[in-house]
Amino acid sequence: HVANPVCMPNRAAILTGRHSSVSGVRHNGIPLPLEVNTLADCLRAAGFDTALIGKAHLQCTLDGAPELGPNPCGDGPLANARRRPAGNYDQEKDGPWATRGRAAMDLPYYGFDHVDLTTGHGDAAGADHLLAQRAALGDPEALRGIENQLPHTYVCPQAVRTAIPEDQHSTFWIRDRALDYLSDPARRQAPFLAFVSFPDPHHPFSPPGRYWDLYDPADMVLPDSFATHAPDPPPPLRWLRENGEPGKAAYGAALVNERQAREAMALTCGMIAMIDDAVGALLDQLDAAGLAEDTVVVFTSDHGDFLGDHGLILKGPMHYQSTVRVPLIWSDPARPEADRSGRLGSAIDLAPTILARAGVGGYWGMQGSDLFAGAGPGSVLIEDDGNRLSLGFDAPPRVRTLITERHRLTLYQDQDWAELYDLIADPGEITNLWDAPQAQALKPALLFELAQQMSRACDRSPWPDALA
Repeated sequence: HVANPVCMPNRAAILTGRHSSVSGVRHNGIPLPLEVNTLADCLRAAGFDTALIGKAHLQCTLDGAPELGPNPCGDGPLANARRRPAGNYDQEKDGPWATRGRAAMDLPYYGFDHVDLTTGHGDAAGADHLLAQRAALGDPEALRGIENQLPHTYVCPQAVRTAIPEDQHSTFWIRDRALDYLSDPARRQAPFLAFVSFPDPHHPFSPPGRYWDLYDPADMVLPDSFATHAPDPPPPLRWLRENGEPGKAAYGAALVNERQAREAMALTCGMIAMIDDAVGALLDQLDAAGLAEDTVVVFTSDHGDFLGDHGLILKGPMHYQSTVRVPLIWSDPARPEADRSGRLGSAIDLAPTILARAGVGGYWGMQGSDLFAGAGPGSVLIEDDGNRLSLGFDAPPRVRTLITERHRLTLYQDQDWAELYDLIADPGEITNLWDAPQAQALKPALLFELAQQMSRACDRSPWPDALA
């Protein structure tokens, strides 16, 4: 599961092994402090070559004002409880790249010595990727976006049939940069970490070329919750159904009809197929370079998408499995036998698991654990600190979720209601058991475990310097 269902916080969790409440990246728009240690820092110190290829999103990519509005405590060094450490926090923004090119980045970047960077989603491009597009296409801006899209008949919100060629799309540009990195003879001289990060699958739904109509929307199977609704849904979902404009996002989530949901699913499958082809090419290159026999490949995602769940697409502060449960494939030549595990795990577990496999120690304050050590956790914690108003809340929602092998418990700060689902009997999370008589005996143990998880999430770093 994710540690946080939002892009920047969960990417920080993957690289630091720490929850968003302590990493400093509570939600989008807060860059990861340059002073923190990461998985890449640990491996780099142990002699690994470290590369980040594709999307980072560890810093802000946009210059617009935060959705929360201006800080009520003003600007300057006393505006926040902590002063931001000195450093360059504009390394992923278009402005510095437009004026300085690759000099906009200060390496190592969060422990990565080699960086090939792209920003944006769909057919957008920034940083290294934009420079490459301009060299190949001259004026890529004339090909991208809704105003330049190719004709199509889809009515799904954010469906954009891009005119950008397949080989200039972010997925294949990242593939090619990763192939260049893996084919370098230096890869045989030292161990390496290659963090290859594809922006897709993500809205806008814009797979290029043959991937646009690779899948037929009529073949898509809608989730059970699309048509089956509880008589008394949780307040955010009820508010969205009563107040949301169909096809228009409210706090990221958008109500859709059956046709729109099937189209979003088909286009997402097209994006995934393109990534599958790119990953296949990288695996072939590992074989060709003689690296496959001692390279571990880890495949995961930073979050999900509703994709028809409860009649929605996109995302929002509702912790349905479609947004908080993500894939994890661990391909290891030391474990050639195929196996599927149902044990619980979190994004914060990836860094300590990779470090353990590499035989490299971590740092004090890493909150995850090695996924291959012991029986595993009996539960995982998901944090979510909203950065905007919507869905009927009178303040940006702060959400904490406990996932066990059978249940999901979700609490919203300052609300007199909660969510409780039996994930085995009700995998579609349709029936909220919070007020159900038959579930009252479950609540004390689940609430106690949630309190334990929230206690474990409190920071224990730094280690004390002296007795006093």
